[in-house]
Amino acid sequence: MGETIPLIEDFPYIGLFLLMILGTVGLPFPEDGILLLSGLLTAHHVIRPLPAFFVVYSGLLMTDFLLYSAGKRYGRRLVEHRRFQKIITNERLTKLEGKFKKWGVLVVFFGRHLLGLRTQIFLVAGVMRMSWKKFLLVDGISALVTITLWGGLGYVGGNRVQALETEITIIEQMVMVILGISVGSLLLLRYLKKRYTSGKSGPIERIDFQ
Repeated sequence: MGETIPLIEDFPYIGLFLLMILGTVGLPFPEDGILLLSGLLTAHHVIRPLPAFFVVYSGLLMTDFLLYSAGKRYGRRLVEHRRFQKIITNERLTKLEGKFKKWGVLVVFFGRHLLGLRTQIFLVAGVMRMSWKKFLLVDGISALVTITLWGGLGYVGGNRVQALETEITIIEQMVMVILGISVGSLLLLRYLKKRYTSGKSGPIERIDFQ
């Protein structure tokens, strides 16, 4: 995500929202990574918790609904569509249809936490003609869990990084003090040793026994 740093720095809220959308259309911006990033930015006071929550939450629901709408629009022809052929196969579609018939909305609730199946499940929810109100309700509740989990991990990690940076700074200062004392002590010992040696090896008076 190195290319996205200027966007996030200049327009953090818009940047996070756009990353959600871009991830949905196939660009390499995973949802979980964006949520971790939002938590990290919150911990470092780049963004505020409440506005960040609304931006990320609305972005999640919008991207999920776009996938649902695509499934509802194309139906089972989805597996023949050029854009979705690499995402879902006919075998996977049939298998997920069976899961929906057996478990209903629970597939959506738990499926959004399964990396790799999340996109397929939202597409199949549309194929199965699930009510859009029911989909948004269940997905909205499940998204709260996702944000709490990944955003919380990013926030805790961000605070830990700050604490670690402080600890490293303190350790570096202690090392410099110890190093300074050690060098000073070494120089003092060498000076004293040199004086002692030079005094001990000074000229010896000649004794005349006559």
